[in-house]
Amino acid sequence: MSNERPDYESGVGSKDRMELRVWLRLLTCTNLLEHGVRNRLKQTADTTLPRFDILAQLERQDGPMSMGDLSRRLMVSNGNITGLIDRLAREGLVARAASPNDRRVQMVSLTDKGAAFFKETADHHRAWVGEMMAGLSAEEMKGLHALLAKLKESILAAEKDNRLEAAE
Repeated sequence: MSNERPDYESGVGSKDRMELRVWLRLLTCTNLLEHGVRNRLKQTADTTLPRFDILAQLERQDGPMSMGDLSRRLMVSNGNITGLIDRLAREGLVARAASPNDRRVQMVSLTDKGAAFFKETADHHRAWVGEMMAGLSAEEMKGLHALLAKLKESILAAEKDNRLEAAE
């Protein structure tokens, strides 16, 4: 990604519908947050967001996780996960082993080195996100979180309605 940060709101005016303006504001904020985290992960830990996300999923898991479960949780293909896991294993951050129940299934877990690396990187990550959101008070963040939950419910309800209409 270039150093230029896309601002999805740049072409939107006050005459545009509020739904469009909110959607583009959300996209812009997401893009800015992600860009900031990606850059800092690269500069501070010489890693990428997808690698960090894999380590985060493994850290939250109690015991090894199958490659399939990992790809489903991260909503990416098995092929994407395989290459990343290969590199993480070469670096000693994760370990792979065949499942005792099905030798075709690869199970992945954090190594001690991977757990230590993740803990340090996650501490930085929390601080970076906190810095980027420092302009909001605790009360404003609670309110925003509640509003985003309501928006999520609205989106899921619309998707459900859309699926029902398509099935008819």
